[in-house]
Amino acid sequence: MSVRLFLRSENFVKRRGNNISYFCRCIHSLVRNMKYVKLSQTEDLMPTLGLGTWQASPEVIESTVYKALDLGYRHIDTAFNYNNEEAIGNAITKWIDNGKGTRKDLFITTKLPHVGNRASDVKKFLDLQLKRLQMDYVDLYLIHVPFGFHCNPETLTPVVKSNGEYDLDMDTDHISTWKAMEECQKAGRIRNLGLSNFNESQITKIINACTVKPQVLQVELHAYFQQLDLRKFCSDHDIVVTAYAPLGSPGAKDHFVNKYNYSPDAFPDILGHPDVNEIAQAHQKTPAQVLLRYLVQQKVVVIPKSTSEKRLKENSDIYDFELGPVEVNRLKKIDQGEEGRIFNFLFWKGVENHPEYPFKLGSAIN
Repeated sequence: MSVRLFLRSENFVKRRGNNISYFCRCIHSLVRNMKYVKLSQTEDLMPTLGLGTWQASPEVIESTVYKALDLGYRHIDTAFNYNNEEAIGNAITKWIDNGKGTRKDLFITTKLPHVGNRASDVKKFLDLQLKRLQMDYVDLYLIHVPFGFHCNPETLTPVVKSNGEYDLDMDTDHISTWKAMEECQKAGRIRNLGLSNFNESQITKIINACTVKPQVLQVELHAYFQQLDLRKFCSDHDIVVTAYAPLGSPGAKDHFVNKYNYSPDAFPDILGHPDVNEIAQAHQKTPAQVLLRYLVQQKVVVIPKSTSEKRLKENSDIYDFELGPVEVNRLKKIDQGEEGRIFNFLFWKGVENHPEYPFKLGSAIN
């Protein structure tokens, strides 16, 4: 419910009187309910808006994170594979040291990498990541992908064979890896455990074998790829869904065109969709704000990435309006199902041969 609708509600009219305190408490409660989701086991509050940091260089991301924190962002999403944890740690430490907030004010997510996707490597990578982030714990630790690669111990990068294929670790065992993460949680190094890019059957296997079930699933999710069945499954199991690429990852286009020779025509322009633009004009908002609001309004956490201060501000300005039922229905209709998937990880040559490869082949453009 929006603030405007609440003010019109019968309940408020009956009770408002001249009680300004009651009014303030109600408004605070409404805003808080929109801005956070509660994780079912720890009851930690996870901000529904976070800053994504993929494809952001260390030089750029340090200043970006500091700016974002100053603008009110409290949820930062990173990963070992992003190669920017140290810069993010520097920014957060500087922000805290400057007296602008405390560690407890923040929700920090990072991920176990594909080269560490085995029980024996969980603690090693987590300890390294915490050192880089300059933290004693992370709020959320995810298994980044369900498949694993053999690791070059000197570079901590995947081993690549002479034919260009990645050296797959065919012994990837989700259960033993998850149990190793549970031990790290018991030790106070992780607040909440989760998964990323897992499919329903893989999640079910972990739920059936674990002591602590997954709290969060992070997946590609946007208006062209809304993952309704997977979201229903997660809701049934009290798993919060986080959407990466909630705007269709427009910034990834140049990366894949330049590095992997993909056609620029293969990337969707969700921000330019006429329905999105009409709704944006009706609310005097940007298309990006409409797409983010659409997901947050359905209790999906969003982590758009931007290094522009202007867009950081715009992306956070999504809590003062509400999409009506007709507008929500219009956006639901632009879902393309599996055809809307952007990321299927085939840029890691040979990954589809891993027994835990999670997607149906032919369902994405990359």
